Amino acid sequence: MSKRYQNGYLRCAKRKYGLQCWEFLWRENNDNGKRVRRTAIIGTVAQLPTEQLARAAANGLRVHINSDINRCRIVPISIGDLIDHYVQTELSGDASWHSHATRTIYSYFLRKWIRPHWGDVSLRAVRTIAVERFFGHLLKRWIRSE
Repeated sequence: MSKRYQNGYLRCAKRKYGLQCWEFLWRENNDNGKRVRRTAIIGTVAQLPTEQLARAAANGLRVHINSDINRCRIVPISIGDLIDHYVQTELSGDASWHSHATRTIYSYFLRKWIRPHWGDVSLRAVRTIAVERFFGHLLKRWIRSE
């Protein structure tokens, strides 16, 4: 299915509780390729009294949802694939910008901590909060071991 530029749909929606608000709707493919309807609240009618102001506020979202229109279809990359590439290019003996000690320690951390936890995870599935929790967990283990 070819991609095309989306203008999205702007509507004024009544809320069960609170003021009426402007909603911006669009569709996108999820990780399985299934079309999913997305909705974002732009603002209340009190904040954006006219449709023209609401459309102007939605322009940033419109640019965001159309940002990958001209990109090629991507192949899912796992963190394990990135680790392999990093080890081959940055930690090889040919790469002289890292000392031997740095290459040894980085290889150990990748093999001991990163690959077992993140190796099978898709790069697109990595979220900031999950990484922060992972590092927090490592820090707690490191503090306990001292």
